[in-house]
Amino acid sequence: MNPTLVTGGTGRLGVPSVARLRAAGHDVRVLSRREGTGRVVGDLRSGEGIREAVAGNDTVVHLATRNGVGAGEAGLMRTLIDASLDARVGHLVYVSIVGVDRIPLGYYRQKLEAERLLEASGVPYTILRATQFHELVDRLFTAQRFLPVVLAPRISFQPIAVDDVAVRLAELAAGDPAGRVPDIGGPEQLAARELARRWADAASVHRRIVPVSSPGRTFAALAAGRNLVPGSPYGTTSFSEFLATRYGVRA
Repeated sequence: MNPTLVTGGTGRLGVPSVARLRAAGHDVRVLSRREGTGRVVGDLRSGEGIREAVAGNDTVVHLATRNGVGAGEAGLMRTLIDASLDARVGHLVYVSIVGVDRIPLGYYRQKLEAERLLEASGVPYTILRATQFHELVDRLFTAQRFLPVVLAPRISFQPIAVDDVAVRLAELAAGDPAGRVPDIGGPEQLAARELARRWADAASVHRRIVPVSSPGRTFAALAAGRNLVPGSPYGTTSFSEFLATRYGVRA
């Protein structure tokens, strides 16, 4: 297969995605600010080395992410688009988040702006939106380790395993540009209170779980399920299975 460049290839989603792509026969190069085996050096934040890194690649899988202004999500995308146009990249695959157009979080707005930049760029593209990773839900509760109770927002999540997302990304990278493809989510839609209960069992946390609500449009959008994917789930690894691996016990 033609060479494939992966941005963010050393991150949580990047590592399994690179492994899946290589297993499928792709000649993968990982964009990094540091030299290393299988890497090409470049910095999306400053733009340094990006044109050289993108040159010669037929496919680019864009997994690098950055929350902020200037060199935030949209800034990274602008830099990558410019280099991809110069290099005549044939396919740019971008991973986004379910609900970025319906949940008014600042980071989600940046992801949506990056999507729109790509759609208008002239670079052949595929955009995949996925639900939150299991790790994010785990962090939501572990961040409360010093509180006397575990707070569970009155919303539901549909967490998905990063490897399930990596499988889909490898499929898309091997195909033709498809625009925005159907969203993917994990195998279960569960209330945060139930997720907190499973997490507490797995992590041996013996504190009361307290459901909470919050004012504002963001919470209302989440409470309305705009972070969920209707229909048949794509992911296969449940949150309980993730917890069993993470904590070494069956949740």
